[in-house]
Amino acid sequence: MKKITFLLLLLPFFVGAQSDGYSRERIAEAEMKSASALMNLAVNPNTQNYDITYHKLEFTVNPSVYFITGKVTTTYTALSPMTTVIFDLTNELTVSSVKKNGVSLSFVQNSNDELVITLPSTQATGTSATVEITYSGQPSSGEQAFTTDTHSGSPVLYTLSEPFGARDWWPCKQDLNDKVDSIDVYITAPAQYVSVSNGLQQSAIVTGTNKTTHFHHSYPIPAYLVAIAVSNYSVFTLTAGTAPNTFPVVNYVYPEHLAAAQSDLADIVPIIGFYESAIETYPFASEKYGHCEFNAGGGMEHQTVSFVTGFYRSLIAHELAHQWFGDKVTCATWKDIWLNEGFATYMASLIIRELDGNAAFIADKSDMINYITSAPNGAVYLTDSEATNVNRIFSTRLSYDKGAMVLNMLKFKLGEATFFQGLRNYLDNPAHAYGYATTEDLRSELQAASGVDLAEFFNDWVYKQGYPTYTITAQNIATGTVRFTVSQTTSHVSVPFFEMPVPVRVFGAGGQQMDLVLDNTTNGQVFDVAVPFAVTSLTFDPEKEIISQNSMTSLSNHAFEINDAITVYPNPASTSLHVALPDNVNLKKAVVHNILGQVLLTSANSTIDISTLSSGVHFITVETDAGNKTIRFIKK
Repeated sequence: MKKITFLLLLLPFFVGAQSDGYSRERIAEAEMKSASALMNLAVNPNTQNYDITYHKLEFTVNPSVYFITGKVTTTYTALSPMTTVIFDLTNELTVSSVKKNGVSLSFVQNSNDELVITLPSTQATGTSATVEITYSGQPSSGEQAFTTDTHSGSPVLYTLSEPFGARDWWPCKQDLNDKVDSIDVYITAPAQYVSVSNGLQQSAIVTGTNKTTHFHHSYPIPAYLVAIAVSNYSVFTLTAGTAPNTFPVVNYVYPEHLAAAQSDLADIVPIIGFYESAIETYPFASEKYGHCEFNAGGGMEHQTVSFVTGFYRSLIAHELAHQWFGDKVTCATWKDIWLNEGFATYMASLIIRELDGNAAFIADKSDMINYITSAPNGAVYLTDSEATNVNRIFSTRLSYDKGAMVLNMLKFKLGEATFFQGLRNYLDNPAHAYGYATTEDLRSELQAASGVDLAEFFNDWVYKQGYPTYTITAQNIATGTVRFTVSQTTSHVSVPFFEMPVPVRVFGAGGQQMDLVLDNTTNGQVFDVAVPFAVTSLTFDPEKEIISQNSMTSLSNHAFEINDAITVYPNPASTSLHVALPDNVNLKKAVVHNILGQVLLTSANSTIDISTLSSGVHFITVETDAGNKTIRFIKK
């Protein structure tokens, strides 16, 4: 059993202005619909005194008939002394027997949709037991967790249990903080149909007119991600993964859509290959990944098999990414939703770069930036009050697009290799793997991988609101040297200044170009940068690496003035005076004289000892290889 504190994992689909027509707004809308029910889920306190470690699920169904017969064998461990064990189960299903070690137990189904089983003796804390529950009936239709329908005249049965519909079709512990270590699923249906479930198919045995299909799933899974489907599916299998960890991608498709699905899913193998090369091996590689077509709107990510209504590339890329960022490591709270949705959004955007090229990737990032900056406010991380608002949780602008662009900025700031190493550490850490993580867990892993303190970055870009608008001026101040002045305003008062590397591209008259990164840590910051040609124009952030709005660049045509570049400080001064010069200007000497012009001190150092001077007004002439400047100062 894997414990998780309030995880969520109802990750259907996404996409912003994607070329295949499936938008991020549509994905967010589907996820929001699922989450609306989840947010109303109250954990049953009567099921919190045990941990489930194993389920054997045996279902007999017919896709033409709205009915289920089942036998569920559950192994659990007592967390406190127990005289009864309680499971969640709708009263619309009738339990016919409960056994433990072959011995019948007494039980009752109460008005709270609970199955209360009386144990033969008190079960001690830390001990395990196994009970076998047999039941049948027409599942409750309230949550639409169990559906029979048709496609092109053929019957189809499928389940969609998020967030608490599992109890409508099988007895379970229906909450979000207990992952079952492993499950076996046996589906018996008329032999002409194909059955689908989590994990790897072990067998399909025909007995008379029926066929029993066995699936085994050996990874931690919550009850609401257990799923089955039955129809006249056409099945085609691809092989994906990096040797020696190859695995099947099993696709269950309505026959009338087979040709289109085979064409649309041609990209799934390179998508998996990219994800594995960028982050790590597919987290369920000992079993399978796959897609199962169903009729519900949008789709539902079920562990190892995504139930989908279509095979858009952007959608399958987003859904696949959730197997890492959502299934293997799940956001711990609604406040951390961007750890699921921002990651899935960004990974799907990286697929655009991988398969369509950098220009298409830049265009996708530009679309996200434009949407992010369409309003001046909004943080990636949610407040307590925002975490109760499903519309805010699944905000495409903030949880999806801004979350994705924050990840892009981290990649830009840390470097691609370091960024992905941090992600691998995040996914592989035993404290997070097949469990949950917080925003601070991600920051800790990225800091450890990079050696960079990211507290200020996360404070500005994750926890607080808004974005900057930059004004960048360039000036050719000497042969081979360009001075950049970087200023910014911010869209929201929560952040007075965003510390961020700022990318610019400069161009020369002969067609030269050069990409520069200005590490902007203060407002009005000046950078003198070696550029091997005279700059004739410049562009701000040509690759769309950072979030900003209406940023401007300009090239100053004014000649370089040494008087603007040389300063002394402090002024007034008592013991020493410091000469500040641009990086490309060298000091020859500094001469201190009085108001009569008499020389009092001469120094070749930029720090001058003036402790012996009398108090009053003095002058210093700074002589450099770029010119001279005389400055009045006061000796205290």
